[in-house]
Amino acid sequence: MKIHFIAIGGSAMHNLALALEHKGYKVTGSDDVIFEPSKGRLEKKGLLPEEFGWFPEKITTNLDAVILGMHAKPDNPELLRAQELELKIYSYPEFLFEQSKYKTRVVIGGSHGKTTITSMILHVLDYHDISVDYMVGAQLEGFDRMVHLTEENDFIVLEGDEYLSSPIDRRPKFHLYQPNIALLSGIAWDHINVFPTFENYMEQFQIFVDGIVRGGSITYNEEDIVVKTVVERSENSIRKFPYTTPAYRVENGVTLLDTPEGEMPIEIFGQHNLNNLAGAKWICQNMGVDEDDFYEAIASFKGASKRLEKIAENTEKVAFKDFAHSPSKVKATTGAVKEQYPNRNLIACLELHTYSSLNAEFLKEYEGALDAADEAVVFYSPNAVKIKQLDEVTENQISEALKRDDVQIFTDPGAFQEYLFAKNFDNSTLLLMSSGNYGGLDFEKVKTLFL
Repeated sequence: MKIHFIAIGGSAMHNLALALEHKGYKVTGSDDVIFEPSKGRLEKKGLLPEEFGWFPEKITTNLDAVILGMHAKPDNPELLRAQELELKIYSYPEFLFEQSKYKTRVVIGGSHGKTTITSMILHVLDYHDISVDYMVGAQLEGFDRMVHLTEENDFIVLEGDEYLSSPIDRRPKFHLYQPNIALLSGIAWDHINVFPTFENYMEQFQIFVDGIVRGGSITYNEEDIVVKTVVERSENSIRKFPYTTPAYRVENGVTLLDTPEGEMPIEIFGQHNLNNLAGAKWICQNMGVDEDDFYEAIASFKGASKRLEKIAENTEKVAFKDFAHSPSKVKATTGAVKEQYPNRNLIACLELHTYSSLNAEFLKEYEGALDAADEAVVFYSPNAVKIKQLDEVTENQISEALKRDDVQIFTDPGAFQEYLFAKNFDNSTLLLMSSGNYGGLDFEKVKTLFL
């Protein structure tokens, strides 16, 4: 098959392009800008466009399909040409469904935890040499790509994102997968630029549950009241499997998980991650992995990339980097790190970087998010607020939203870095939470503070 990607350079898009090239498809693509690591990975496989930009002449009738990425605009010249030629145009999730419509689809949904749970499942399956197709939102240790597609595998494991499918398809991605086996980890309002009210956001998850294939199953976190309400409200003819956080304790910085065979030390930590583990166990059992085999494999799971990633450590101090940016994720991550190192000073640094987090009204959702930190630090760029065409966010608004008078707020990258590199981290834990990079922070240099 000949497939052309419009906006091939995105994290998800370039991984799908690599997966199709690996499968033997002829792949081409365009984009107006491509950054690393996408650029180098595409170049290595001969898929990097010779020139950046949009070229309608690339769109011809001999293409079997066009895959449209979110980075493209509705008036993209290549998209307009494809529409003119009446070519088959897929969104990213539509094409994944097309590739998996004869497989058993396992879809992991939720506002938080879905990347980690998907990663746990794939780790366990890989440990036991069980081959499946997959799509996950992070690069996993031991895996070449974030997307893998075959003709022969019976299962496909998909991370179910609730964000929009494409510039011309405004449905959430996970509405298109039609799962046979599904999981719902938690619901906490996010993406307010698309879902302006919590009720509207919650409705998307109701549609997800109602869209599970008849006779299928939903594994759900019953500790989340909203999840419990959505699942129990559904009249879909499916099996419903609730799960809760398993018993565990922390001793000398090591988390010990309670199992039928006794306590087992694990690499990950935090109540939210133990809750994720319980959900992953249920899904693996639904896929034929017994409980003992699950525990054997999960003991060596170190976490998904950018999710509570330990970047440096010595005997008296440790530093973590985490993708957390939404209120629920920030609160869970901060609490987890403090629980793991209760006797150390926790310095929690949060970058407000996304559209939601820089919205003056949405800021109120961050109340209590940094309560577990001994020192709370917030960085944001007023310029980013202007670029996103939002109302001005003030330091006073942030302090009031967090309900912390002692929060230190930085708007200048240089000032934040000066603070960080002058800090004494003895007997401390540093937690850097962001989906950005604090205006250009050198994380390699940060590591030198913990040698």
